Amino acid sequence: MDEKHAENLEESLESYKKKILEVNKGSLMWDRELIFTARTQMGYVVEFDANLQWGCAPTETLLMSVAGCMAIDVFYFLKKMKAEVKDFRIDFTGVRRPEPPQYYKSIELVINISGEGVTPKKLDRAISLSQDKYCSVYNALRKDIEVKVSYNIAGA
Repeated sequence: MDEKHAENLEESLESYKKKILEVNKGSLMWDRELIFTARTQMGYVVEFDANLQWGCAPTETLLMSVAGCMAIDVFYFLKKMKAEVKDFRIDFTGVRRPEPPQYYKSIELVINISGEGVTPKKLDRAISLSQDKYCSVYNALRKDIEVKVSYNIAGA
């Protein structure tokens, strides 16, 4: 990919990324036992449950957020690179420290993708831009977390 094309990709994402809300707000309310309900300023709801019976763990939503942020960036870049994505899924795994604080030691993201014009070169570039510059969630993680991203291109 030539430098001019790479700059155009980044410029197109710049306009997309400028649409963020600079301040995010929400609320988290205790429901019962160790179950809490979080609501974003846009009205989206997530239930957290320490016993994992009525909701997810906050650490699970962290993994979902890393995958979601990277997915949006990678998918957007691939579209700008004229790839026609037919199917896109990220499988994620996080390995945590067993003792408190039980933060993630490592995160693995596996992108499973198919479509016209999806190539390793395009995926490598899109992943690199997301990790190095644009994925807000990834860049908010601890610097000692090992994050591995790989991909499988169906039909390749």
